[in-house]
Amino acid sequence: MTRNDTIAGTVLGAATLAMGLIAGSFYVFACAVMPGLARSDDRVFVEVMRDINDVIQNPVFLLGFLGALVLTGVSAWQLRGEPYRRRVWAALAVYALAFLVTVGFNIPLNNGLEGAGEPADLREEFEGAWVVWNVVRAVLSTVALGCLGAALVGYGRNRRDWASAGPSAG
Repeated sequence: MTRNDTIAGTVLGAATLAMGLIAGSFYVFACAVMPGLARSDDRVFVEVMRDINDVIQNPVFLLGFLGALVLTGVSAWQLRGEPYRRRVWAALAVYALAFLVTVGFNIPLNNGLEGAGEPADLREEFEGAWVVWNVVRAVLSTVALGCLGAALVGYGRNRRDWASAGPSAG
């Protein structure tokens, strides 16, 4: 393996880690946060979602959210000649859709929740649509994670095969 192969494997691993963190974030919202908030009254629901929308805009979350996209893109480029490259490109395409869902639906819904109005009305316009789009992005990012995991397995096999071939293979 060359130094470039090791860098490519590191980027693929980092992309997989970032994707796992983001898929897990969307999953937790789908399975726990939103069902828990669904039990609250309208005022509490709106206040808590506003607080979440405020605090989630932090460097750590953004690093994972944007990093999953950028690292997967870089990895797809680096591995363009490898037999498992299609899995990385598939991960990039699927996560790009999840990213677009977030930017096109979830963020505008979050912004709409910031407006003035009765909590019941704000919740009515927000909750159902936001939950549906969150589930969509959770599924998409989980599929992307699976694709990256499969690519990591391919990378490991490729590396093992190269190492077992010995110095005469190069």
